[in-house]
Amino acid sequence: MTRATHRSAEEIGRTELGPRPLPPLGEPRTGVPPAVVDTVLSNGLRVIAARHGQVPMVEMRLRIPFAGDDALHPATAEVLAETLLTGTERRDRVKMDTDLAAVGGDLHAVVDPERLSIAGDALASGLDTLLDVLGDALTGATYADDEINAERARLVERIGVARSQPRVIAREELQRHRYGDHPYVREVPEAEDVAQVTPEQVRALHRSHVLPRGSVLVLVGDIDPDAVTGEVERALSGWTSSESAHELPALPPVTGGNVRLVHRPGAVQSQLRFSAQALARTDERYPALQIANLVFGGFFSSRLVENIREDKGYTYGAHSSFEFTRGNGTLLVDADTASEVTAAALLETRYELARLSLVPPSEAEVESARQYAIGGLLTSTASQAGLASTLSALAAAGLDQNWLTAHPERLREVTVEQVAEAAKLFAPTAFTGVVVGDADKLADQLRLLGGVELP
Repeated sequence: MTRATHRSAEEIGRTELGPRPLPPLGEPRTGVPPAVVDTVLSNGLRVIAARHGQVPMVEMRLRIPFAGDDALHPATAEVLAETLLTGTERRDRVKMDTDLAAVGGDLHAVVDPERLSIAGDALASGLDTLLDVLGDALTGATYADDEINAERARLVERIGVARSQPRVIAREELQRHRYGDHPYVREVPEAEDVAQVTPEQVRALHRSHVLPRGSVLVLVGDIDPDAVTGEVERALSGWTSSESAHELPALPPVTGGNVRLVHRPGAVQSQLRFSAQALARTDERYPALQIANLVFGGFFSSRLVENIREDKGYTYGAHSSFEFTRGNGTLLVDADTASEVTAAALLETRYELARLSLVPPSEAEVESARQYAIGGLLTSTASQAGLASTLSALAAAGLDQNWLTAHPERLREVTVEQVAEAAKLFAPTAFTGVVVGDADKLADQLRLLGGVELP
């Protein structure tokens, strides 16, 4: 059987008569900015309402800053998120679900070290019911003992399974390596901590942390933005506090240094996770850095993917991305590889980081990444759900609808020289990270490669 050989995109596109001609790119759509109202209610809650009327639905996103220093905070917060919508003084779990179902609605809550997020949707005609159920949960959640006990037991089981997953292990090790004991590190609570959480602890956390002042509610859909703010004010009038929601403390900057090898006995694959300090979305250089990241590893046609996936076959997927907190941004690079090619994949990743810094992106690379970035932004905000999630994320970064509307033009104005300057942030010396794998298989090769702390 003949073994298939790798062909580049250029080779695939060539025929006996020469390369296949590509059709010219059409003029990119600029998009029509939706009507938006952005205001702060009397209880300190910021409300962003946007009309997006293609379908008679409404999407809701509530972001409550939810940081905490207590050692049991992650565990208690996780139980709270799981039980917030299981009953109130006015509604039991069945009644909440029934009322939402009657208007085609849904609500669910998740939590992380930075925020408690409550997301949902409903028919536009049922927005009053959606807001009423939300307000009921925010002001009257009972956290019944039997609900706490049942969800706590399920959480303990799920966390035990999650903590055995390689990607969860790698993420936690990277967080510790770059941020030490900062509260941001504690993304997955310990199962034994969750097992200790009591209903009274959950109720106390609700009283101290589920606060409107400093929180953001986003509504997007077939709505009148001006009228909606009044509906929200009435529905959430009982949700009040003189205190502000708990913002995550500022993260320390990520400093470059050695990669740390984390021993995972018997592993046949390795997880490579690297990080460097980047820029906040509010930085005027961010559009250039966004394009530089796409060229490096941010989409399928990137240099890193072409090298270690398409050319070398070291991984099924490699990716670089941003992670944002308020006033801060970091770069993340990740790939999973077989143990026998881990050192080679690390070498090639370092090579591509250095090459981006020393051999700046070409005009063709910049233009391809630019079109991808603009198209991706317009596509992601074309739906009600996408626009709601984007506006919520921008609000957390201190940005608003005006930034979103203007960003495609900023991307169009970025020059090749500006991208080359931004690419210097990808210098290998700026990165640190972890390799999670079987040290018995990896140590010798990584020792020869250098720049790796062995266990």
